[in-house]
Amino acid sequence: MNPSDYLNILPEISEALSAGKPVVALESTIIAHGMPYPRNIQTALEVEEIVRKNGAIPATIAILDGKLCVGLDPAQLEMLGNSTDVWKVSIRDLPFVVSNKLKGATTVASTMRIADMAGIRIFVTGGIGGVHRGAETTMDISADLSEMSQTSVAVVSAGVKSILDIGLTLEYLETGGVPVVTYGQPDFPAFYSRSSGYKSPLQLNDPSAIAQMLRVKWELGLNGSVLIANPVPVSMEVPYEKMEGFIREALDEAARQNITGKRITPFLLRTIAEKTGGESLNANIALVKNNAELGAQIAVGFCL
Repeated sequence: MNPSDYLNILPEISEALSAGKPVVALESTIIAHGMPYPRNIQTALEVEEIVRKNGAIPATIAILDGKLCVGLDPAQLEMLGNSTDVWKVSIRDLPFVVSNKLKGATTVASTMRIADMAGIRIFVTGGIGGVHRGAETTMDISADLSEMSQTSVAVVSAGVKSILDIGLTLEYLETGGVPVVTYGQPDFPAFYSRSSGYKSPLQLNDPSAIAQMLRVKWELGLNGSVLIANPVPVSMEVPYEKMEGFIREALDEAARQNITGKRITPFLLRTIAEKTGGESLNANIALVKNNAELGAQIAVGFCL
């Protein structure tokens, strides 16, 4: 079998790709592991609708019945968001989950790989993984970063998740040759917050300019991603200093409970949401929707 034999692409998406129309990939970990039910399903449907309203076709990606599904129907979204046996699937997990026909929600890395197989070039998520705090001793570095250095799918996110070491993540991306461009401001955002304390390596202020940058990068034969950092809307941000206190409390709690590996990010996001009384969850939802709007606009510009 060829890799494409494992793909199950919804007809609407397949037709759009064949016709050169804009398509935006969306990950499913945020549905199965990133938000509580039923807000996860509601958010997923709203994000897809935002992509459509901005001129592109949404393609939410997951693994079901041994297939790499590019595009999900409402029943499949509901099942992913309301089940307790859905795997969080990064690159290393793909062959196991597919061969055993398990239910899988894709991370940034695996969504990128599947999107690339399907021919989708723009991908929208909340925030990427990166170098974890304390990685100098744990070596805990997300597969998202290595995937971005080799797979030619642009990633629109609200920067790097603020639970990570943002400075080291930016250094890692530089080493991997991944351009980092922030939309509309000089400061690099930190997921819940508009500023991380780090300057962005690059800044562009128009979706069409970002689309042109992507086109030129890949026409030059420069493989790999571009990280497009889109700050959370002003009205929904949680100030960095305020969020940092909650993050440190959540990290301490994770250490006490010996939470490691792929369980750490969902645990931290859930704990932070509890400690902020839902404020961080509301910011998370707002930034994902904001990213969907920008990602669709970039996808439209890329297809012109």
